[in-house]
Amino acid sequence: MAYVIAEPCIGTKDTACVDACPVDCIHPKKDEPQFEGEELLYIDPVECIDCGACVPVCPVSAIFALDDLPEKWEAFTARNAAYYGR
Repeated sequence: MAYVIAEPCIGTKDTACVDACPVDCIHPKKDEPQFEGEELLYIDPVECIDCGACVPVCPVSAIFALDDLPEKWEAFTARNAAYYGR
């Protein structure tokens, strides 16, 4: 997995990252039925091309390269993958 969305996204779900992603790998989008029920957004670990376009647009600094993910948020790696059944 190239990038992971972590705890700061919870309750925010700002979709600037969705708009910035060139391969459409961040979900759920505002128009998807799952959007209201999820606490945060998720990056598809297979579809992500490791471009980093999502990182600077996140207003709460919730997106991390896997190698830079703070240890306290390591569980979010599995959580992002699980959303996509990976």
